[in-house]
Amino acid sequence: MAKRHKNSLPPMKDEQPSFEEFKEAAHVAPVAVAGRLTRRLFTRGTWPEAQRVKELLRTETIGGLILLAAAVAAIVWANSPWRDGYEALRDAHIGPDFLGLNMSVAHWAADGLLAVFFLVVGLELKHEFVAGDLRNPAAAAVPVIAAVCGVAMPALVYVAINASMGGAGLKGWAIPAATDIAFALAVLAVIGSHLPTALRSFLLTLAVVDDLIAITIIAIFYSKGFSLGWLLASLAVIVVFGVLTQRGIKHWAILAPLAIVAWVFMYKSGVHATIAGVLLGLVVPVKGKHALAHRIEHRLRPYSAGFAVPVFAFFSAGVTVVGTSITETLADAVTLGVIAGLVLGKVVGIFGSTFLVSKFTKAKLDENLSWADVFGLSLLGGIGFTVSLLIGELAFGTGSVKDDHVKVGVLLGSLLSALLASIVLGRRNRIYRRIEEEETRDADRDGVPDVYQRPEPA
Repeated sequence: MAKRHKNSLPPMKDEQPSFEEFKEAAHVAPVAVAGRLTRRLFTRGTWPEAQRVKELLRTETIGGLILLAAAVAAIVWANSPWRDGYEALRDAHIGPDFLGLNMSVAHWAADGLLAVFFLVVGLELKHEFVAGDLRNPAAAAVPVIAAVCGVAMPALVYVAINASMGGAGLKGWAIPAATDIAFALAVLAVIGSHLPTALRSFLLTLAVVDDLIAITIIAIFYSKGFSLGWLLASLAVIVVFGVLTQRGIKHWAILAPLAIVAWVFMYKSGVHATIAGVLLGLVVPVKGKHALAHRIEHRLRPYSAGFAVPVFAFFSAGVTVVGTSITETLADAVTLGVIAGLVLGKVVGIFGSTFLVSKFTKAKLDENLSWADVFGLSLLGGIGFTVSLLIGELAFGTGSVKDDHVKVGVLLGSLLSALLASIVLGRRNRIYRRIEEEETRDADRDGVPDVYQRPEPA
């Protein structure tokens, strides 16, 4: 008897040449219908990948809850009678003058701590392109298209509103473009949603591609005082870092100093320093004898999600509205553009592009899902926090009036998106529980849920 395999399809006669391309897809998978190959949107994928996503999202969910607490604490302190203390701490300068690194605490959080976050992003990008869903064009197509449209539409909405109201805030066009996966997962945790594995995987992949686009935007449009010499020096150090990891060097005493030097050189080049983190992550090997990416990511992700990002949020989210005209703030084109971009632009971009892909390719949703699920997921995509706040600071300057309006817009837009997503997804939670029971049932107790068992070949 042939050996049982995991998560395959029954053999089909006269298989089309593209079958091998599609059968490994996690989000667009083929099924046999009346003797022909039909694609499905949002299937659950393979068991190993489902395990990896579950472990990763568990860390991000905890980090998202800490992030949420940090943001609330910052807002409360910034609007309390002791708000001067918050501003004094945020604006206090530390660091060596001789290296040009005497920066405010808020600046260190944005350029320093977020470099760790972007290093983790770089590692995740490397995994997705080499061993994950993005390595397969069929699997990558839907989340990549959704991510691109989910970046473009919010930017267009923001530009349209600001252009019609004078154009003073146009340089903040990229603010509503980013999705904060940690904050989105925190919302799911708060509402107790049992979002199916396929939708969680799609949300993660979409956020990874979204981050890649945001990183590119920051590097091209929000870098200042460019110096080619310092950039080349940083890239040289990153190459050395990559060579060492390719050879299996994993000692932190060697790798950490190199990463810091690469970060310093990148900062002095005028390119945003967090780009060094992304590039460092991209040169770490994912496959082969010295595959260190998973080990480094496993160690850094809890620090990134539980400390680096929440600290940045604490020093970035603290906008003071006491003593200011909230009506004037809400009437500002920047505030309106950010809110509309996050709430409306993300939904139109993500949901609209996914719906059109299904129509043009004749792909069908997985039988357990409905378009309401995709709509709710698109609303979750409107939760833009960490990178949105960072781009706002880069566009208008930390502590400026426009930057405060960005913070209000990001907070209100993310909150509104979260509330709407909670309503839409909450109504489907009973169905999600049934899917979860099916995805975790292991009748033969072999350690792999039954839904991932491949049928035996004939």
